Amino acid sequence: MTKRTVKFLFMLSTTLIVMGLSAFAYAQDDTAVATAKASAGGWIGLGAGLAIGLAALGGAIGQGRAASAFLDGVARNPGASDKVFVALMLGLAFIESLVIFALLIAFMLQAKIG
Repeated sequence: MTKRTVKFLFMLSTTLIVMGLSAFAYAQDDTAVATAKASAGGWIGLGAGLAIGLAALGGAIGQGRAASAFLDGVARNPGASDKVFVALMLGLAFIESLVIFALLIAFMLQAKIG
């Protein structure tokens, strides 16, 4: 073998080794990025689930207390049921709208995951 051939083979093998090892280096970066995205996605998903769960819980408790107060008021004064009923329906609509806003926020958070 000539000196030139040895030099060429050395450079070729060195180039192939560097190219082969660079794939592992990039794979580690891709894995780290994918792990970070998956971790962030997990926290976003947890936040979306908690948001809608707590909103539904709060809305159910609020509507239950409003209905209970309405029934107590009607039981004490049946003549005022028409006036109180309008306020009850308005209050229930506002409570439900807050739960729907929480649902929309949960959907927006879920859109950030994908």
